[in-house]
Amino acid sequence: MSMYYLGFDCGSVGLKAALLDENENLVDGYYQRTAGEPVKKMKSILSEIKSKYGMIDICRVGVTGSGRKIAGMILGTEAIKNEIICHAIAAIKAYPDVGTIIDIGGQDSKWIAICDGIVSDFVMNTLCAAGTGSFLEQQCHRLQIPIEEFGDYAVRADKELNISGRCTVFAESDMISLQQVGESKENIIYGLCLALARNFIANIAKGKEFNGVILFQGGVAANKGIVRAFEQIIEKKIIVPEHFRFSGAIGAALIAKQHYDSHQFRGFEVITNEYSFTSEYCQDCENRCHVIGIKEDSRILGYMGDRCEKWH
Repeated sequence: MSMYYLGFDCGSVGLKAALLDENENLVDGYYQRTAGEPVKKMKSILSEIKSKYGMIDICRVGVTGSGRKIAGMILGTEAIKNEIICHAIAAIKAYPDVGTIIDIGGQDSKWIAICDGIVSDFVMNTLCAAGTGSFLEQQCHRLQIPIEEFGDYAVRADKELNISGRCTVFAESDMISLQQVGESKENIIYGLCLALARNFIANIAKGKEFNGVILFQGGVAANKGIVRAFEQIIEKKIIVPEHFRFSGAIGAALIAKQHYDSHQFRGFEVITNEYSFTSEYCQDCENRCHVIGIKEDSRILGYMGDRCEKWH
């Protein structure tokens, strides 16, 4: 019986999953918007896999993303890794000579440097999501165009417009002014692409170099206008990998396969189990940690949010 490896990238906006075979090839990829219900969406993806492939032997599972701790407890795995290492592992697997990774998702952005097959440096956005997928979706809503058509509009632009990329408020103000003087949607959208790329280079990369093979991963990599804008500004070729949307999930699955021996995945029973959360502020010290408990039916699976060992 064939063995499979599953990776989940539990982001703040979307949930991605990658199913790999024993030769580390991508068998299938899945994406669902979390819509505030990540556990429900995770169970939905597992249901899709079961419906399509039956009771296959998923021998190990890896998780990453902002919701990785919750997912790890529910799925039953110790392969819980941050997004930096997972995106790097997937990039190196696809392009062994990769030197730089640009990763832009729904609410975060990352610049990652790779040297001799290991992460040598990285930077993530901190307080602001102005240069992310959510930022672009807000502007698409204002311009009344589908996000899927954003890139097509951008590549038809015949003029470069200056739009602030520092925050949504400033960008919308510039867009309104440009619309009032009759600028086309195509030019405004490419102006937004340039603004996002400049914001990333100035505030995320902050003078860092874009060396070697440059990969663009994450959901925003689907946007041809953003890719064009980055290439124009840094004056280098950028490669969008075939499975760019699932890079984090692929990396998580690869880590689970390569570095974890135990078969801990709870299996497809996760689909029918009920999960709930408890919430309390610990009063045992001045930290007042907000402790979240995760329950499977009536059994506590574990806790998260504490800064000490008390709740482990």
